[in-house]
Amino acid sequence: MAEKEILTVDVVVPVFNEEKAIECFHQQLCQAIDALPYAFHICYVNDGSKDDTQALLEKIASADQRVKVIELSRNFGHQAALTAGLDCSQADMVITIDGDGQNPPELIPEMIALAQSGYDVVLTQRIEQEETSDFKRWTSEMFYWLVNRIGDTPIQPGAADFRLLKRPVVEALRGMREYHRFLRGMVAWMGFRSVILPFKPLQRLAGESKYSLRKMFMLALDAIFSFSLVPLYIGIAVGIFFLVLAMLEAVYVLSFWITGNTQHLARGWSSLMFILLIVGGSLMVCVGFIGIYVGYIFQEVKRRPVYIVRQVYENRRGS
Repeated sequence: MAEKEILTVDVVVPVFNEEKAIECFHQQLCQAIDALPYAFHICYVNDGSKDDTQALLEKIASADQRVKVIELSRNFGHQAALTAGLDCSQADMVITIDGDGQNPPELIPEMIALAQSGYDVVLTQRIEQEETSDFKRWTSEMFYWLVNRIGDTPIQPGAADFRLLKRPVVEALRGMREYHRFLRGMVAWMGFRSVILPFKPLQRLAGESKYSLRKMFMLALDAIFSFSLVPLYIGIAVGIFFLVLAMLEAVYVLSFWITGNTQHLARGWSSLMFILLIVGGSLMVCVGFIGIYVGYIFQEVKRRPVYIVRQVYENRRGS
């Protein structure tokens, strides 16, 4: 009787300047997976760290034969680093998890169990805690509200990049090579059978969040302009609105000429300049929307890679 094949699971961990946290995180990850009856491999993606993260990752890989380290040539961003890890994976299931300790590795057994019950994608959803700042909570709620209102692909509020993907999902994701990547939306767009697993984010092991306000803003732009044409429709609606106003103004002026009350026509530049400024500003907004889409198209047609690998380090001799 043939032996049952062991399920293979890859864990992809993007890291950026996590020298203070990475060794502790690896210990926590090992504690969560060592007792599980699956063949695990761990892929750390160093997204252009400027500190000693790479040296520590190589040290970890030297002591643990399951570990592979992919060092990118520069900082390409969190979504690109995740893509690099997914591209190198060959396992039956792939789990992506951040290396700062906020995603609890203890959920991995439950994620695998849900996948084995028939789900292709196991998503996780952050449950915001009381200590989360009002600004971060408000911006997060506004982001998901806006994306779900104007986009065609619903995205779960509080969704995290801590997820499990089965092999068919990973292969489908590999075929989507757009430069501006929003993996939460891309995974939702594919429509595979999914389940949501809520979790409370833990405190960072060390350091501070690398997701600056600018990076969050750029990610929001990628989400909006990659999954929705509504900004263009807004531009059209604004144009129609001012066209209607112009027609009403024309009817209003003609009414004075028809009734012979031209002396009552307002003389002055204030109303004219007001309309010109409003129309001019609206046109600039519309042109700006179009320009962003054209810029996205320009970056796509150049077909530059999503990331560039500087080196791959793994211990093939064992520990």
